[in-house]
Amino acid sequence: MAIQGLINVKKALNTLNPNQIRELSQNPLHVSLHATSEAGYNAMEDYFLSGLSPSRRRQSALLLSRAADTLSGRQPDVHVYEEGMIVRPESLIFQPNRPELVVEKALAKYPDLGVPLAKSFAPFRKPFVQRVVNKTAKENTLFSITTALPDVIPNIIELPWAVAEFASDTAFLTMNQVRMAFLIAAASDRAVGYSEQKSEIATVIGSAFGWRALAKQLVSKIPFGGGLVGKAAVAYAGTKVLGLSLEHLYSIGFNYTREERDHLYADALAQGRKVASKILTYMRPDLASRYANEAANGQRAAHETPTDSSPTGQ
Repeated sequence: MAIQGLINVKKALNTLNPNQIRELSQNPLHVSLHATSEAGYNAMEDYFLSGLSPSRRRQSALLLSRAADTLSGRQPDVHVYEEGMIVRPESLIFQPNRPELVVEKALAKYPDLGVPLAKSFAPFRKPFVQRVVNKTAKENTLFSITTALPDVIPNIIELPWAVAEFASDTAFLTMNQVRMAFLIAAASDRAVGYSEQKSEIATVIGSAFGWRALAKQLVSKIPFGGGLVGKAAVAYAGTKVLGLSLEHLYSIGFNYTREERDHLYADALAQGRKVASKILTYMRPDLASRYANEAANGQRAAHETPTDSSPTGQ
């Protein structure tokens, strides 16, 4: 079974091309800054270029221009205005007291520029990676639930880059996590690819089978929707912890401790149950209702159990 699982994962990974992510990171980028004073321009430039190494700072500075200047004759991809200027309501406004707002709005308004913005400007990296991790974790949760329900067809529109058929959900979830690893590396200004990220990819593949085995146990032991929610929550938590660990590695330079990972996993698992329950409620309210009743009964039973009794499994 383990060998067949690896074969399925390999087939799935063959459909994933890291060159697509590299091309995203290499897309040309031109950010035009608009201010009414030298101090206004300096504040925006200092924020955009903060937290970068000297060599990256020099490269990224070339991507910024002041409104009156031109950048190799290219039209700007993004316009950012100093607070107080008269602009359209949907414009990106730089507020010196809350500069992170321009990052969040830019990522929402220009999703296709997320990778080059994060790669070029450090303030964009963590917010962009968080978006990638959360999106991937939710995709894997959705896939885990839809493939477990015989009367629900997975909505490939939700996963537009994915192929339609997989030999196992382990293969799909692993492929999606590897794609996430490519995106995080690109956004972190790191090399992207299977050979360039050998240790990271090995971690993704190695951890996949342990989490999937746990998920299968949950489905087999818990009736109705409870096991399904647990299985999907494991997919969510495993994906989220992997993503957060990669972001930590690329930004700090070393991994989380075992204790830190355990804490992250516990938090992500609780969050994954909520996400999975919402998805199940939308797709199969009958199963969601039965699971909710069972969970409530289980909590009442736990509260009624004497404190000196032997512990039971959660």
